Amino acid sequence: MQNTAKIKLADALVKILEKEETKFIFGYPGEQILPFYQALQKSSIKHVLMRHEQGAVHAADGYARASSQPGVCVATAGPGALNMVMGVATAYKDSVPLLVITGDVPSQFKGENVFQEVDVNSVFHPITLQTHLIDDPQKGITIIKEAFLTLKKGKTGPIHLNFPKDILQEEIDPSLLGEPAKLKRETDWGPLNHLKEPIENSEKPLILAGAGVLWSHADEDLEIFAEKNQIPVTTTYPARGIISEDHLLSLGLIGLRGTPAANFAGEKADLILALGCRLSERTRKGIGKGTVIQVNLDETVLKGDLNLQGDVKEFLEKVKGITIKNTGKWLEELQKHERTHDVFTEFDDTPLKPQRAIQEILDGMGDSIVVNDAGSHTTWVNLLMKVREPSSLIFSGGFGPMGYGIPAAVGVSLARPSRQVVVVVGDGGFQMNVQELAAIAEMDLPITICLLNNQSLGIIRQWQELYHNGPFQVELENPDFMKLAHAYHIKARMEDSPGDVLVAVQEAVKLNKPVLIEIIIDKNEDIPLPGELMENFTFSGD
Repeated sequence: MQNTAKIKLADALVKILEKEETKFIFGYPGEQILPFYQALQKSSIKHVLMRHEQGAVHAADGYARASSQPGVCVATAGPGALNMVMGVATAYKDSVPLLVITGDVPSQFKGENVFQEVDVNSVFHPITLQTHLIDDPQKGITIIKEAFLTLKKGKTGPIHLNFPKDILQEEIDPSLLGEPAKLKRETDWGPLNHLKEPIENSEKPLILAGAGVLWSHADEDLEIFAEKNQIPVTTTYPARGIISEDHLLSLGLIGLRGTPAANFAGEKADLILALGCRLSERTRKGIGKGTVIQVNLDETVLKGDLNLQGDVKEFLEKVKGITIKNTGKWLEELQKHERTHDVFTEFDDTPLKPQRAIQEILDGMGDSIVVNDAGSHTTWVNLLMKVREPSSLIFSGGFGPMGYGIPAAVGVSLARPSRQVVVVVGDGGFQMNVQELAAIAEMDLPITICLLNNQSLGIIRQWQELYHNGPFQVELENPDFMKLAHAYHIKARMEDSPGDVLVAVQEAVKLNKPVLIEIIIDKNEDIPLPGELMENFTFSGD
């Protein structure tokens, strides 16, 4: 019998990625990861060359959020790997499934403090679900396959695989590729027997949906369950659009900056089904004393009165036979409360009020997907936008890094090629990853970047005025953004008057090409406080 020719671990890794239907890898090459890039040359997977490793992770993150599939990013050892940290932490805080691949110095030099050596596994440990140093190629195959299975079927978040250069070049038996990975998870659904009665006897039930519903591909199941039992639905920030905010049962966002209806429901509900969310401090601001039944794959976030560590889709399948009593009176009570924020936007001032500018962007963009960077504009978008479908508003609510929007939009655009993408970003965040305009221009992606220029760090200025003795080091001396866009071969225009932003956005999205719209806004306009002074809260991601 003829022996099967062995293959290099780098080739095996690419074959696994292909088998997992990976379409794009976002990365930046370097010496210690070159064996992987050599293997990738023979693959149908498209490599997207970003201009910074942080940008590569944010792009993979955007791809994952827009596709509900794991994103994949790659970088080299030392500086390359450490440049990924911001993006990996962002994905970790928002439970976004990423496979993060790094090269490392050859194994014979590990521990000798050689050029570009750093203990990246220790760095990634607190911001990943798992981090592995692959020092054995055969065990590495098992780890790679189990990582993908976890990202698709288990707890979501980034998983880091670190490959010394020589290990990538070692050979393995290709038969190892055919052995299926096993997910080490056993859900105990026994407690469900104790949940049936409180659910069925609830008079004021409420569903609180988090992003875990999306990662479980359970958004349709949730809507069916809610409609059958006429249960109102609220969401966390990342889950907005899981049920259309036009739906009769949708109350919108709950918690800090939640809608009046959602927070009233959270306060008065006698039973809250918290599905796929972690009940963060912002979400809990909208919850009263009702019994909380929490379902999440991550046992570390379970803090309800009754908890189930399990998959949301499986949970909804198991409770679909449950019937709740008539909720008509409860729904009538909720009808008295607004499901949107009452924000006045019809200002005719020049320079533009930011809320007027944002409203014109939203009115002019059609069915574009919005990628929201971090800054004062983030609040206006979240207050004014009505989200009608899953993954149509993309931003990092858990970590809120400035500079997320532009690279994330690359991944979003590639995941949803039939849709326009609109980035909303401030002049501060824009300059943190401006280099990724090169990637957008190179691929001629249909991305419209709405740059709100108030020549300052708006939220920080406002917080300094409220709590810290006045503005300090928040004024920005900006470059000529028009010339900067043109240097990247991107069309650009500037607007500063009411009505003109609407027209500019409408014209930009029709072009189906990259466009930058600089919008001059009032630098002194503050964001509204969320009902109370929040000096102990951070608002960078809100």
